[in-house]
Amino acid sequence: MGVSMATAKEWVERWELQQQRYAVDREERFTVIADVVEHVTAGRPRPLLLDLGCGPGSLAARLAARVPDAEIVAVDMDPLLLELGRTHHSGAARYVDAVIGDNGWTEALELDRPLDAAVSTTALHYLPEPTLLDTYRRLAALLRSGGVLVNGDHFPQDATRCSELTAHVGRRRAERAGSHAHEDWQSWWSTAAQDPELADLFTERAQRLSVRGGGSAGDDLSTARHAGLLRQAGFHHVTSVWQFGESHVLVAVKD
Repeated sequence: MGVSMATAKEWVERWELQQQRYAVDREERFTVIADVVEHVTAGRPRPLLLDLGCGPGSLAARLAARVPDAEIVAVDMDPLLLELGRTHHSGAARYVDAVIGDNGWTEALELDRPLDAAVSTTALHYLPEPTLLDTYRRLAALLRSGGVLVNGDHFPQDATRCSELTAHVGRRRAERAGSHAHEDWQSWWSTAAQDPELADLFTERAQRLSVRGGGSAGDDLSTARHAGLLRQAGFHHVTSVWQFGESHVLVAVKD
């Protein structure tokens, strides 16, 4: 079910453009995440990084460029996106097919030492709150002392009026940047499904999704609620290091 390098390049490049519609200042957010990782891993030989919900390797590729000595393990449940990442960003990471939050998912990573950093961007919000808390606890156990969990995602404010303001500022920023000129999420998936080279991967993806149960996602959780869950999971030092609109980079440091 492999894909050619040309096909992977086309769909990853289109993925990068459509994602700009949903992450305000996406490239800057990637850069901030890399800044944190670079700082935490400075002077450490062969740092170990985990990319959660890696998709086609967008964040892993940027981290590999910034921290070239790092070993990156990238995990996702989507067979199509994983195959695109393995082909287009083959040298960036070791890609693992696993469902974050399922039983045994951390064992599937086959880590040989504690993590220096676990990172994610626009991925963990799909986890229901109890699963998110369990995931935070498992990540705390995997990280070394001084290691970090860095999560770039959409975090609405607790108060409705404040949330309306941050969402509005984010939308206006996206309009000025011209991000909404790119194809959207649904268009990307619909068009990719017409590519015969991806047909087998789409079949496998559909089969997996059909057996996945539903659940209430955590995409309405505020920054404060995420911070509370992180502290409950054992991270005593939690801060937002960057924000634009509802887009944040939230960092939790392990003692």
